[in-house]
Amino acid sequence: MTTARHRPDPEKSLVGFLVGTVHYAVPISSVREIVNPLAVVGLPHAPPAVTGVADHRGEVVPIVDLRRRFGLEPTTDSRRAKWILVDVERRIVGLQVDAVTEVFGTGGAELRSAPLLGDGDVHRGILGVTTYDDAMVFVLDVGSFEQLTAPLEQQGLLASSAPPKASG
Repeated sequence: MTTARHRPDPEKSLVGFLVGTVHYAVPISSVREIVNPLAVVGLPHAPPAVTGVADHRGEVVPIVDLRRRFGLEPTTDSRRAKWILVDVERRIVGLQVDAVTEVFGTGGAELRSAPLLGDGDVHRGILGVTTYDDAMVFVLDVGSFEQLTAPLEQQGLLASSAPPKASG
């Protein structure tokens, strides 16, 4: 269970980033940190969007390449690429993005619903849509990345990072 972090400015509730030319964001309360990409070790039988795992400060972190996840070609310019490490259920997951833009808020407005596009709607993981600096921003549901990492844990390729339950 993740506890929300206190932010001094509640309006700045989203971390923005680019994947291709599209603006996305994740709730800042889910973000552990933003880091430069590290060496990745590939995993057998991993979903295509999971490029592998990395050792970040002694923890094995699965890395989800959002370009692959959204069906984009790999980029040849990775100078601005970052990993956004987010808390997902029982583990940290790294989201590989093309560039981190800024921390911002919705200005008090509610997120609008994402448009329904058909069969893949449940897999897109879009929590809602907002506008920032004249750009449409798709806010991702970080919980949707659990579906990518849970099978790896079930296969024994990843250990849960959940704290052990107290016996009673």
